[in-house]
Amino acid sequence: MNKHDLLVLQQIRGYPLVTLTLPTHRTAPENQQDPIRVKNLVNQAADRLLSEFKKREVEPILDHLEKAANQIDYRNTLDGLAIYIHPDFFRLFYLPFPLKERVVVEDTFFTRDLIFALNRSQRYWVLALSEKPTRLFEGVRDSLAEIQAEGFPMVHQGPGGEEPLPGGFGVRKSHIRDEYHRKFFRQVDQTLKPLLADDPLPLVVVGVDRYLAFYNEVTAHKELILTTLSGNHDKTSPPELAKLVWPLVELNLNEQRKQSLLVLEKAIGERKVISTVGEIWRYAQEGRGNLLLVEQNFHYPAFLNEVSQTLSPADDPSAPGVIDDAVDEIIEAVLAHQGKVVFLEDALLAEHGGIALVVRY
Repeated sequence: MNKHDLLVLQQIRGYPLVTLTLPTHRTAPENQQDPIRVKNLVNQAADRLLSEFKKREVEPILDHLEKAANQIDYRNTLDGLAIYIHPDFFRLFYLPFPLKERVVVEDTFFTRDLIFALNRSQRYWVLALSEKPTRLFEGVRDSLAEIQAEGFPMVHQGPGGEEPLPGGFGVRKSHIRDEYHRKFFRQVDQTLKPLLADDPLPLVVVGVDRYLAFYNEVTAHKELILTTLSGNHDKTSPPELAKLVWPLVELNLNEQRKQSLLVLEKAIGERKVISTVGEIWRYAQEGRGNLLLVEQNFHYPAFLNEVSQTLSPADDPSAPGVIDDAVDEIIEAVLAHQGKVVFLEDALLAEHGGIALVVRY
């Protein structure tokens, strides 16, 4: 699941919409209980629907509940499972972080846990360059999920790919092949552009040296490239590729954290740092946040004054009208305005109260 998936789910309205979430397990014997948990949740959802509606009124939802449960691949589950049921469709998402076990029937899908988990997890893109085909993956820590939408995977259809190279006496085929490869990777970069605009995560580029060089020549996204992995990984499975990529990502993200602290120190001297949550909220909403630094376990339940758009702390996160965690919404606002977010170990921002925003002006 990525931010695009979330946006699609969040835009859907209509009662009843059913959300099931639960923790799952990657290995035996723990995963042997997962089908039983799913069945219990499906039964709970069905009972809830039938207590409010006649069976014929919710028949499509009940059918999709059963179909979704039957399509779960328990051999390849991760740490969490989210199931979304609409009268016209259902969606399954295997997630590399645990979720609470719950059944929610509302007029919107329940996505709060996913927003939190996605915001607080180390996420990144992996672009594996190849002719047949170039693949795109979304990484969450040490797990990769292939994107099979938005134009990916992409096959090189032109000369030097699916079509033969033009021939003839004196023709330098290698030079022509290289130019067509550049053209193909430029198309890849254009296809990637809207995804990076919606979710500007660090990018890992994988491929043989020639392809890495060509892509580096044509890409408009050099500032997002975190690291590269050289080699032919056309047939490397997502789990195996993740084992190779994640250590590189982790190493580079650690360096990025060190650099972010240097940026913070410089910004303090320039009086461009905000450290109170209420002010950070306002500056983030206004699009003035350039770099948000936040400790991994810093949370801030709050009341929002709709008139003044100011925050005040809340003692009880579950009280009516309370934002569960204003930090998540600050993160969303900073990213929406092309700012960056860096998570740091707890206590590293103690003198700032756990959170700091470097502003643009």
